[in-house]
Amino acid sequence: MIYFDNGATSYPKPYSVVNAVEKSFSKFCANPGRGGYETAMKSAEMIYNAREAAAQIFNSDAENVVFTPGCTYSLNMAIKGLCKPHSHFIISDLEHNSVVRPLEKLKALGQCDYSVAEITPDKTETVSNFVNLFRKNTVAVICTLSSNVFGIMPPVEKIAREAHKNGIMFILDSAQGAGYLPIDMAKDQIDINCSAGHKGLLGPMGTGLLVISKDMCLNTLIEGGTGSNSESLNQPNLYPDRLESGTPNVHGIAGLGAGIKFIQTVKPENILSHENRIIKYIFDELKSSENIILYSDFYDGVPKAPVLSFNIKNMQSEETAALLAENGICVRGGLHCAPLAHKKFNTLESGTVRITPSWFSSEKDTDFLVNCIKKIAK
Repeated sequence: MIYFDNGATSYPKPYSVVNAVEKSFSKFCANPGRGGYETAMKSAEMIYNAREAAAQIFNSDAENVVFTPGCTYSLNMAIKGLCKPHSHFIISDLEHNSVVRPLEKLKALGQCDYSVAEITPDKTETVSNFVNLFRKNTVAVICTLSSNVFGIMPPVEKIAREAHKNGIMFILDSAQGAGYLPIDMAKDQIDINCSAGHKGLLGPMGTGLLVISKDMCLNTLIEGGTGSNSESLNQPNLYPDRLESGTPNVHGIAGLGAGIKFIQTVKPENILSHENRIIKYIFDELKSSENIILYSDFYDGVPKAPVLSFNIKNMQSEETAALLAENGICVRGGLHCAPLAHKKFNTLESGTVRITPSWFSSEKDTDFLVNCIKKIAK
């Protein structure tokens, strides 16, 4: 199997991640925070170490790192946790359905409204597009770190700065990019960072992060046992307990912690450099074909994440992906759960074929992928 679908989930996982998950079933088999015996204490210690590792990679505090079932869950927690009657949100025109659908639901219930800001190649213009949508009742701006379809990277630090000047929260969707793109929550004034644990962070599926840069009282989606303040019938206010009701995903967190530590060892900038080399090589190899449509120019001076979308003329994206699958190549065809981005690039009907490499993608596999695409295009 030749795997280029890391935008959906990363594969292969580092051996250290696989090993951490396997060992967790015997080493961390007790419920953390629910017992004073050694095994329970070891589970709690492992989870705290994973929290610290996540805090370091995002420049936040360990107690403000909340483990979730995934980035979709994290975004729902952030959006619904900040929403109040007659509130207003602003999003970009590249956002994933994990942002749009919660807002649509809240809008249908009459609880909020939202506006969509256009991302353009001009950073100043992009920032102005957000600022022009600010209202007195705007609660938060939500923006992707990088488009999961086209790799476009909005100037999130500039948008966040303008939001803060107007007393507006900034929520970052880093599902695509966390682990290889730099995220400094303190420096870039990011209030809430929502990340997938199983993509660039190399952890198991079913893991995610909600990282808060400062104390804020988010409304809760669920309430229950936290192992703390058990004498009270009310949900505790302290983090991370406030947002972590129930038994945590100990085995998933063990793997996620190992994934983050692997990234810290290899270094995100090295991962990004490797993946960018692969994407730029694929782009250069495909751009001369008259039958291949490319949607992102990696040499136009606008920063992009290592994501490449393409189509073959007169062919649906799912058909192209299926033909590649017959050659043992894993890519994704379709709308990638991001209809706003496809509408922006006029690919709502065809979708796109998406290539997303990883640290483990080899030159040999890349060449095979390119040759297969060229054969299909002919």
